[in-house]
Amino acid sequence: MRLNPFVLLLSFILLAAGLTWVLPAGRFERRLDAATGRNVVVAGSYRAVAPAPVGPFQAVTAIHKGMVNGAALLFLIFIAGGALGIVDRTGALRHGVEWLAYRLQSRERLVVPLSCVVFAAAGVVEGFWEETIALVPVLLLLTRRVGFDAVTALGMSLGAAGVGAAFSPMNPFGVGIAQKMAELPLLSGWRFRVAVLIPAVSIWAWGTMRHAARTRTTPEAHDGSTRPELSWGHGFALLAFVAVFPVFAVGVVAFGWDLEQMAAAFFLMGAVVGLASGLGIQGTTEAFFDGCRSMVFAAMVLGVARGVFVVLDEGRILDTIVDMLVRPLVGLPATVFAGGVSVVQSLLALPVPSSSGRVVLTMPILVPMSDLLGLSRQALVTATQYWSGMLNQFLPTDGALMAVLTLAGVPYQQWLRFCLPLCAVLMLLGFLALSVGISLNLL
Repeated sequence: MRLNPFVLLLSFILLAAGLTWVLPAGRFERRLDAATGRNVVVAGSYRAVAPAPVGPFQAVTAIHKGMVNGAALLFLIFIAGGALGIVDRTGALRHGVEWLAYRLQSRERLVVPLSCVVFAAAGVVEGFWEETIALVPVLLLLTRRVGFDAVTALGMSLGAAGVGAAFSPMNPFGVGIAQKMAELPLLSGWRFRVAVLIPAVSIWAWGTMRHAARTRTTPEAHDGSTRPELSWGHGFALLAFVAVFPVFAVGVVAFGWDLEQMAAAFFLMGAVVGLASGLGIQGTTEAFFDGCRSMVFAAMVLGVARGVFVVLDEGRILDTIVDMLVRPLVGLPATVFAGGVSVVQSLLALPVPSSSGRVVLTMPILVPMSDLLGLSRQALVTATQYWSGMLNQFLPTDGALMAVLTLAGVPYQQWLRFCLPLCAVLMLLGFLALSVGISLNLL
């Protein structure tokens, strides 16, 4: 039976509402952290508060609240879809795919490893994840043209980006925030992380290539009487579209860009491409809104996913869950404590899919504990990184994942069959790397 993303997410919202009637309510005090600009919990401040169980109607209202809370991301998806719609209207995507497929004749398998490296690099540099949503139509067009299925398209893009982000030495939304909160220099420990990153990306690329070879079909036929060529207009449109992503990377790393700046870059790119390609104001506008319409379902799925967090927060049990998971770590040996942190971060990934959100919730509590146990803060940061990062690859409450699966027409169960074995191997790699790093004082 194929699981509908909306039904799956609504089930988790109702489950979260049910937990608010069972678990005790509690809160941590919070303070503004100057290093990250975020509100963080105060260690040791957890206390019981009055219960606030969430009823059925309130659980349904969490859907709307989740969309409002995630408005910045939702509108980024709409604007990115609109910009892609303009590029598509110029014919650049179709001609570009034909041109690339023609030049890769008999070497189509190179598409997979090359894409894995590119998307993994994007994950390393700026935690590339939700941005993949805008690229799904292009990726599907390319993979169908060379005979690969939709799972391959997602594996060499979303999956590879997730691996890059999880094992990154510099992802500003993961290890970057964790190092700031642990008062460590940014990029510290990069040699160790790069040494683990390379085999991690290689394993994922190998698994994706293996799946591509097993499921490959006859590529879509091309009219051999004509040799695909790119016009200057098509080349400009494709170059402008591709150039947006390194601009994102520079903006995030060097200037602290957030979703608003990314949306502006997409919008400007789309407007320039439309007008330069001769679509005119009317044609550019129509193409933009057609592209927005193509993203409605994906954006809605992403907004509904936020409802799970809203229910747990309004029910006053999110902090209770954090306290219940962290409290058993007190008094453990340092190495066992590090493994426990990996487990805790992984369990928290279900109610809090955001890696930065998990770090903000837990690091203020975990840093004093690691100091008392003699575990280096660098090892603590690493323990929060690998396992929880890989869990985003298959979490049903991750809005971006569910949106991408929906756009690509890939059933959730089919994605699990592909990614779970690879994620298990990479989680084992992360555990072994953490253990070796601690025992040899490499962290």
